[in-house]
Amino acid sequence: MEQQQQQRRRQQSCGGGSGVLSVMAGIGRGGTRRKGHTAALSLFAVLSVLFTCCVRCVDGVKPSNVVLILTDDQDVFLGGMTPMKKTKALIGEAGATFVNAFTVTPLCCPSRSSILTGQYPHNHEVRNNSLSGNCSSPLWQKGPESMALPVYLNKQKYQTFFAGKYLNQYGVGDAGSITHIPPGWDQWHALVGNSQYYNYTLSVNGKEEKHGDSYEKDYLTNLIANRSLKFLDDRSPQHPFFLMLSTPAPHSPWTAAPQYQKEFSNVKAPRDGSFDKPGKDKHWLLRQPVNPMSNSSLTFLDDAYRRRWQTLLSVDDMVEVLVKKLDSIKELDNTYIFYTSDNGYHTGQFSLPIDKRQLYEFDIRVPLLVRGPGIKPNQTLKAPVLNIDLAPTILDISGLNLSSAHMDGQSFLGQMAPSLRNASTHPFFLIEYTGEGHLTIDPACPKVGPGLSHCFPDCVCEDAYNNTYACVRTLDSQDDLQYCEFADSESFVEVYNLTTDPHQLENIVKKVDPAVLQIMNQRLIKLQSCVSAATPWITQAVPCLQHLLQSLIVLSFVQKLRQDQKGSSSLLQPLVPGIETLLEVSDVEIVTTCNRLIMKLVVITSVLQSH
Repeated sequence: MEQQQQQRRRQQSCGGGSGVLSVMAGIGRGGTRRKGHTAALSLFAVLSVLFTCCVRCVDGVKPSNVVLILTDDQDVFLGGMTPMKKTKALIGEAGATFVNAFTVTPLCCPSRSSILTGQYPHNHEVRNNSLSGNCSSPLWQKGPESMALPVYLNKQKYQTFFAGKYLNQYGVGDAGSITHIPPGWDQWHALVGNSQYYNYTLSVNGKEEKHGDSYEKDYLTNLIANRSLKFLDDRSPQHPFFLMLSTPAPHSPWTAAPQYQKEFSNVKAPRDGSFDKPGKDKHWLLRQPVNPMSNSSLTFLDDAYRRRWQTLLSVDDMVEVLVKKLDSIKELDNTYIFYTSDNGYHTGQFSLPIDKRQLYEFDIRVPLLVRGPGIKPNQTLKAPVLNIDLAPTILDISGLNLSSAHMDGQSFLGQMAPSLRNASTHPFFLIEYTGEGHLTIDPACPKVGPGLSHCFPDCVCEDAYNNTYACVRTLDSQDDLQYCEFADSESFVEVYNLTTDPHQLENIVKKVDPAVLQIMNQRLIKLQSCVSAATPWITQAVPCLQHLLQSLIVLSFVQKLRQDQKGSSSLLQPLVPGIETLLEVSDVEIVTTCNRLIMKLVVITSVLQSH
């Protein structure tokens, strides 16, 4: 009983549940449940579990299989699903298409870590794609990775298989090298490092396997498909299976299969919406691109757009082959197939040439299609779903009691298969990101200065230390709002009403009712304070404090470089109250305080570097 109550409290603090009234109306809902009501809900929960067991386990039928297909940087907002004709027919039309699916952070490694753990980034502590940012680090391996999705599935007697890109820093020496096999995986075929199509290294069950440039032998998307088919041939039919197929497409370097390299020759990036619009009322990073964009930038992004689509055609083929295989071995009707991406992408929006990392729709929306037992065909579902909901949903399918899984997300099985579960939705949710920058000036872009990164083409920078933000999103039948706070010297705030402004062209922070801003700010604080119930506060605090120490070291290094002790002292002054607070707060508050200190450090470091 206590465990279920903890799970319920954790979901509420992380934005789970439903029944929140309109933000624009300024109405909240409070109160506590009566004991009798709680008891009735607990009894209902028990009956739901028994009912599910009756549905899935009658006559000794084994639990359903699960396949998770994860692409890399595939948008949905800018037409990224257009090349996927087979996928849309074989998964979407055969099941459900979620039109409001989001990543909780628009960058590869933090997002993938959220998919694996079902947790927000501030809980799994993966901040960016670097080892120092906790991407596949020893700290990740000892902590969140040891409680990730495959660990639970393995305990449920699932046969588990992984192939493709895992985390950006996987396989490097400081992260355990290729000998490291994350717990829970029976078969492991993981790419070392970031996405490639040829000339890469795999860790095959902990042993190095090098690949060259032969299409027949080495093209990674095809290799992932072929090895998944072999796994299906070799598996034990007595136990269910879980396959996670993580393709390099459509990530750069956008190397298409030979037969697809001339496809979409006349296609260009879409020119509507926010394409090449000035970000005049946005965070400073969006105000720095040249507008209108140069011809060289337009040529570059159009080429990238076409080549991304070309790489996806091989993924589309993989889906077809996999569905046919499941059908041939009589497992298709007992298999859930999920198709999604780690984050979205942009090509020219607000004059940013190509990348992700931003808070806008094109970067945070992702495709999500699901087919499987109990899911009626041709469904279009509008309730918001997050990538932290994938792991709880898959564990729900496996029959696991979700109160034993320490996750921030919630199962959406009831949304697509209401005969199996009552549905619950997110009345509001969190999008968060920690910006990346370089300590030194990029020689190719000397005018840009330090503190920025990913400055291409034409020295347009896509990221910076203080491109660090947290947003709360409300999306229901009444409101479609986004409220974002930046950790920068401006304390910049962006607010959008996406009902009237779906492309986020106008920041309405100065026009919206202050009462609405207050409600959204309170929700943001609540979500940022969300901590997994089963994770002791000290376990959460230690990595954050380590990150804080690293940030202080970087800051002192920058001070030394600048030889500006007097100026540095004045800039450090805002940290003093926060550090004093760290000595006074207790339990979970220390994590929130620590995270806010890190955000301030990022700003101070970037200011120092600009001197």
